[in-house]
Amino acid sequence: MVIRIIISLLVYHAFLYYIGWNLWKGIKAFRPNLGKRWLFALSAVLLLAAWSMAFRFIFSEYAWAHWVGGVWLSFAYLMVLILPATNLAVLLLRLIKRIDRRRLTQSMTIIAAVLTLAVGGVGIHNAYSPVVREYSITIDKPALDGRQKMKIVMATDLHFGALSGPSHAKRLVRMINAQQPDLVLFPGDLVDDDIVQYVKQGIPEILRGIQTPVYASLGNHDRLEAGDTTLIRTLEDSGMNVLYDDVVSEGLPVTLIGRKDRTDPARMSVAQLVAEANPASPLILLDHQPYDLDLAAQAGIDLEVSGHTHRGQIFPANFITNRIYENDWGYLREGKMDSIVTSGYGFWGLPLRTNSRSELVVIDVRFAGGQ
Repeated sequence: MVIRIIISLLVYHAFLYYIGWNLWKGIKAFRPNLGKRWLFALSAVLLLAAWSMAFRFIFSEYAWAHWVGGVWLSFAYLMVLILPATNLAVLLLRLIKRIDRRRLTQSMTIIAAVLTLAVGGVGIHNAYSPVVREYSITIDKPALDGRQKMKIVMATDLHFGALSGPSHAKRLVRMINAQQPDLVLFPGDLVDDDIVQYVKQGIPEILRGIQTPVYASLGNHDRLEAGDTTLIRTLEDSGMNVLYDDVVSEGLPVTLIGRKDRTDPARMSVAQLVAEANPASPLILLDHQPYDLDLAAQAGIDLEVSGHTHRGQIFPANFITNRIYENDWGYLREGKMDSIVTSGYGFWGLPLRTNSRSELVVIDVRFAGGQ
């Protein structure tokens, strides 16, 4: 464990050195007479920024601490994404033809700056400008109240807190109410690791504006300490019905099954939960992490809704999620079960999405045998 931490810190600071070296070369190309004191100042700023991620845990009650960490992570990611390409371009151009080194460095510095602003701008837009994604499915069972169809709105990975704050929450409420759904589902990662900023930013009051019954399950970032019910009470105060290895059908056209997150060793299996339900009713499972879809299908689930993957959120993480999950985003038919995984409404760590878009999912459900 200690060795892994040391290796991780060494790799992290190697990236930091790489970023600092490039920044200094770019600055010196325009200001060649800058002395070493400016190099020391740049190094100090980078070191402080690199450790700013700890601020969000030390000063969790302050929104600025979350923003400082988020901005640094965004900048570091963009640098690691863009700088290797510009370094390679410099190397190739110098091999192909003789070019003045200083002028070449100046040009590549400008290109890197423009790319950083462009990619960062697109990433921010993708994070804070959610789209509506629609799916249509048919469940081969009659609804409990005999209806022929229903509309479900689903959003996961809200990560409400300092970065995904009041404006993003108000947008969610407006988008949900505009759909006029019959049911709203939030399958996990409702808060950003703790409820301090969730409460301080006034998110509970905002979410109470949703005009349709809301059912939620917990995710890996909805950290629930043993014996502590504060999180669930806070979410219920936000207008949610929290399903924590629970099965409900009273007053609903379907049976909802909400699982504890995969990180909770005490959670029940899908088969155990299904045993508590009427198998003749439409069974909808809220499971934050889309693992073991085959087991859910074998247990008799008709529709599983999940999130967690963020569809990678930032390039090239989408290739990783695609390898890990059978369905890392979108729709998949598993046996007789429909699986829908969303890229999420919010984001985690950094307020950027470079290969996915924040989204609200609308599921139009048709029932067989409806009156």
